[in-house]
Amino acid sequence: MLVPFTELPDSSRVWIYQSNRSFTDLELQEITSKLESFITQWTAHGANLKASFEIKYKRFITLALDQQLNAATGCSIDSSVKFIQDLEQKYNVDLLDKMNVSYKQGEFVAYKTLIDFRKMAKEKAVSKNTIVFNNLVNNKGEYLSDWEVPASDSWHNRFLN
Repeated sequence: MLVPFTELPDSSRVWIYQSNRSFTDLELQEITSKLESFITQWTAHGANLKASFEIKYKRFITLALDQQLNAATGCSIDSSVKFIQDLEQKYNVDLLDKMNVSYKQGEFVAYKTLIDFRKMAKEKAVSKNTIVFNNLVNNKGEYLSDWEVPASDSWHNRFLN
């Protein structure tokens, strides 16, 4: 059951998938349509799931699920991962690699491997004030308040001594 993202409670579970590149406008239209179709039919043991999505900065796909109505199950999570894997193949992007870091350089979103990010931190090319994307947030409330934050307020801080 697809609902507007804003209507989901802050306790809704989120999964964030970052792309290794920006999507084109045409790709965004196609992906939006595919996400709408997927969420409309997304179920857990036959029960409808109250869910939504957002695409930010032409590269982050966030799925959100109100678990107060029906919780995600292993099968429903597997189907969402399969859906994301299908997007990876169709658009030739990485969406599931958690060992990469996205951060802002001005208004531009940069994407680096964790190894390269650590190297940049040692070289002071990024700082505690660099805005990073903490894709480890668990719910919509954290997503809204703690997803796009200075590196000093995220797990990325461990690399910035």
